[in-house]
Amino acid sequence: MNQEQDYKPEAVVHTEGLSRKEWLDYRRQGIGGSDAAAVLGISPWRTARDLYYDKLNIATADDDENWVAKAVGQLLEPLVAKVFERQTGLRVHRMPYLFRHPHHPWMLADLDYLVDLPDGTNAILECKTTNHGAKELWWNNGAEAVPPYYRTQGCHYMAVVNLNRVYFCCLYGNTEEEVIIRRVDRDRAYEAELIAMEQDFWQTYVAAQTPPPYLEYSGELIQKSLRRAAGLGDGTAPPVTLGQRQAAQAAAYLELQARKSALAAQTKELDNEMKRLKGLIVDQMGSSREAAFDGPDGSYLVTCQPSYTVGIPKERLTRLKEQYPQVYREFAVVTERRGFRIKKAAPLAA
Repeated sequence: MNQEQDYKPEAVVHTEGLSRKEWLDYRRQGIGGSDAAAVLGISPWRTARDLYYDKLNIATADDDENWVAKAVGQLLEPLVAKVFERQTGLRVHRMPYLFRHPHHPWMLADLDYLVDLPDGTNAILECKTTNHGAKELWWNNGAEAVPPYYRTQGCHYMAVVNLNRVYFCCLYGNTEEEVIIRRVDRDRAYEAELIAMEQDFWQTYVAAQTPPPYLEYSGELIQKSLRRAAGLGDGTAPPVTLGQRQAAQAAAYLELQARKSALAAQTKELDNEMKRLKGLIVDQMGSSREAAFDGPDGSYLVTCQPSYTVGIPKERLTRLKEQYPQVYREFAVVTERRGFRIKKAAPLAA
């Protein structure tokens, strides 16, 4: 067997009993399985820039709005593992170590569980939780699938600990049947590409302390990343002069802004026409909450059931602030965002 393929991972540290700070310090020594998707630009939670900031301890994305989901997932790991055992008949055991790849020391793995296979070998078990709405992510055009960001995590783990199979067990409800189990086998060609991209990220950006560019598709993810690192900006910092690339981006932004305004005007017209037609129909219904009728293309059923929304109108918020300032300060939330506006200006002086 090729020596490169016949290796054992290095056990860096026993993770049970580590404080969160100690665990993060070890994690910052390399790229973990949950980091791999960010390196590839396919993470739904953070960008490659976020990962870079985290590895250099500049800023972290761990305290995001999805912290509850993360905490629930961690608390339910033993339960998910037990469901996996009952569903598959395979036994699992904890492996509380942080592992390092012997040939790529920047590759780390912190596994949930190992699975004991009938042939005496082991596989990896990754425990996940989700909700009924998100369980569709585990199918692709009707076929069983693993979300790409989880598949990448599993491939990273197989490379580090030199195992050939990873199971994913995802609990999405409150019964034993509401579980998704998937199996991914090792793909050496994909693994080689993944290792090359992770190595490039580590050496080109982290080791060189050079922030990676934003290449992600999600604009919202990029905006969140910028808020974490830069906040509202520095009001005392002098203006900067940008280059031709940013000029092209600004022009594209203004073009999209104009198209959005045109579509907004069309949407407003359509919304008004819908309200007009609604009024004509409701007028004929009188006080009834339901109506039925036949048309040239089928039958229709109209319902006008009451709905209620609880809120405080803006004018009453002003009264609340003036009459009960302490209550207002206790419950009011101020949201700060870094503003952004582009307008045409005179050419810069030569």
